[in-house]
Amino acid sequence: MNPIELNKRQNEILDIVKGNGPITGEQIAERLSLTRSTLRPDLAILTMAGFLDARPRVGYFYSGKKTSQAISDNIAQMMVKDFQSIPAVVDESMTVYDAICHMFLEDVGSLFVLDKNSMLSGVLSRKDFLRTSIGNHDLNKIPVHMIMTRMPNITYCLKEDTLFEVAKKLMNRQIDSLPVVKEGKEGLEVIGRITKTNITRAFLSLADDHDL
Repeated sequence: MNPIELNKRQNEILDIVKGNGPITGEQIAERLSLTRSTLRPDLAILTMAGFLDARPRVGYFYSGKKTSQAISDNIAQMMVKDFQSIPAVVDESMTVYDAICHMFLEDVGSLFVLDKNSMLSGVLSRKDFLRTSIGNHDLNKIPVHMIMTRMPNITYCLKEDTLFEVAKKLMNRQIDSLPVVKEGKEGLEVIGRITKTNITRAFLSLADDHDL
């Protein structure tokens, strides 16, 4: 893994912690004349990379752990079940028009389609809706099962998977989210979703969870 290149402010934070640790995030912010929220992304990066460690009600302190090992350790402990969100699902008989409305009301980038047994049968993306909307099609008469992506072309994950594994799937398939499923008697039951936003928030939580 290549070394992380730190920016000027991150190096200033390291100098402060080295000379004054343990020190809280609020105290670091005061020394830099910044707000705590402004520093959160920097503290998250430094913590995830292993430059800093943190203890609740104690503060940040400089860590001697090697950067590559610290990153591996932290990411390996992040599981889908701890960061998944509520899935947006529709029935496969729903019309394309109603599904488009549902997508915007839910403010999501994809919908998971369920069959008559409430098992995963397809996925709908904004691209699917855009392709269908081009032309003179009556969107009130087209059911979503006619335009959705079907198995075995659906990429999914389990709640026991790591965020690192999911991130690789998202990158390799160039998609924004995955359904989180568990195996049922009649198929795959959708129990959540994991998105690029979920993963980004998870990385930031490395600093925020300590609330220092």
